[in-house]
Parts: sequence; C-alpha cells; structure tokens
Amino acid sequence: MERRISGHTQLYGLIGSPVGHSGSPAMYNYSFEKLGINAAYLAFDVPLEKTADAVNALRTLHAGGFNVTMPCKTAVARLVDRLSPAAELVGACNTVVFEADGTMTGHITDGTGFVRNLREHGVDIARRKIVLTGTGGAATAIAVQAALDGVSEIAIFNRKDEFYANGEKTVEKIENAVPGIGRVYIDDLDDAEALEKAIAESDILINATRAGMSPLEDVLPVPAEFLHKDLAVADVVYNPKETLLLKKAKEAGCRAAVGGIGMLLWQGAAAFELFTGKEMPAQEVMEKFFK
Repeated sequence: MERRISGHTQLYGLIGSPVGHSGSPAMYNYSFEKLGINAAYLAFDVPLEKTADAVNALRTLHAGGFNVTMPCKTAVARLVDRLSPAAELVGACNTVVFEADGTMTGHITDGTGFVRNLREHGVDIARRKIVLTGTGGAATAIAVQAALDGVSEIAIFNRKDEFYANGEKTVEKIENAVPGIGRVYIDDLDDAEALEKAIAESDILINATRAGMSPLEDVLPVPAEFLHKDLAVADVVYNPKETLLLKKAKEAGCRAAVGGIGMLLWQGAAAFELFTGKEMPAQEVMEKFFK
C-alpha cells in the first residue's frame, strides 16, 4: 500500500466502536489496488458521544466518504444533509458519501446487500410474500428494502419484548411510504399457529435474529416442521456459515438455503460503488476474505 499513497490519495474510512475486528479496511484497500484507484481506507474507533466530531473531521479532511457501524448509525443519520429513501425509512445509515459540493448523503446498504445476496442465489423478492423474524437494525433494513423492491407482503415476527415496538414502527413507516405494497404486519413469534400459517403461505423466510449465532448455535428461530419445499430460507447470521436453520432447510428440501456471509460482502460492494462509481471485484474479494 505504501507505494500507492501520494499527495492525491483519497481517504475513506469506517467509524464506530469497536472497529479493531473489522474486515472492511482489507476488503476496500484490496479493491482499490485491484482497480487502480488512488484511495486508502482506515478504521477509526469513535464512541457515540464523539460521532459529530468524527464526521466534522472527515468533512474537513475532504474524505470521499465513510462507513458507519454501531453505535453511530442513528447519530450519523441525524448529521448528514440528506438521506436515501431507504435510510430515511430506517432512520440510520451505514454509508455516507461526500458529494462534489461538500454535502453529505447517507445511505443504508444492509438491505441492498441482503437482497443482492438472495439474487445471487437465484431468489427474487419481487411480488413475493416474506416472513421476517426479528426487529433489530438488520431486520428493519431488510424489511424496508424488500418493501421498496416490490414484495407483495411482509409478515414480521418477534417476541413481545422491549423490541416489539420497533417492529410496529417499521410496519407503520412502510405502510405510509410504500402504500402499494399490500399487507405489512407484525405478530408474536410465540404464537405458533400464526407463525405456521404465515410461513405456509410465504415464499421466503428470513431470520434476522441472533438465533444460530454463538452462544445460540443450537437455537432455531422457527420450528423445523414449519419449513416446506416451496420456501427459500435465508439467514443474516454468518458465523457459523451454515447455521442450524440452514441445515434444517436443506433437510426439508427447501428450494434455497442462503447464508449471511454474502450479505456482508454485498453490502460492502454496494457502499464501494457509492464511493467510487465502480463495481467492487466481488468474486475475488469473496475468495480472498470470506472463504
């Protein structure tokens, strides 16, 4: 990399905390080098209370853009000059682009990356019915992007805990912003009868909970007997690469079983294109960093 750095090198970066584990610098810097782009990407550990300072510093340094991870996503969405339609609905952003006039546009690429990952596995969401478990940040981004991309129905399931209200807000936002979508609703994940019926009538099941992730490797987000052969099953969990849900989906003969590692890749690729206007060498990045 030292051979690429010059007085004209464009800065990009990641802010949030912690960021020491992030694979983004390796992924982006590899892509810059492969495409001959004079740019460098660094990770900056920024606590929530220093978010505004970090954003102002990056603007002062004439950065080309930056990614955002927790806990700064919502705070950054309040600081940018404008938001993409998806980021506005989600109320958070993970990618910020500095425009030529110095203004900042905030984007959310989590949902875009998830939908692209489905498409790479032969699963199209347009005019499909989906069941989505979870109401966290990933679930919200996926629900919003699915609505914008033309699904016919979204059934969100979550236990009636302190996060259930997040799902209710998501339903309301989607209904107001995408009136032609059809039905969007939230129900109790513990209501087995309602869950079974929704999955039976749906084309795609998406797990956006922590079920399947350490230390919940042996936990299924939905009962295995609800899975059926006409169902595509997708998980946001990427470690392990094949979760218990995906194993059960294969055993049930589901038409697709899609892991979360591709979402990680494609959300980064979407941000890369927003930054540079070029496509990330995604297949090479997958082979080098995600195998």
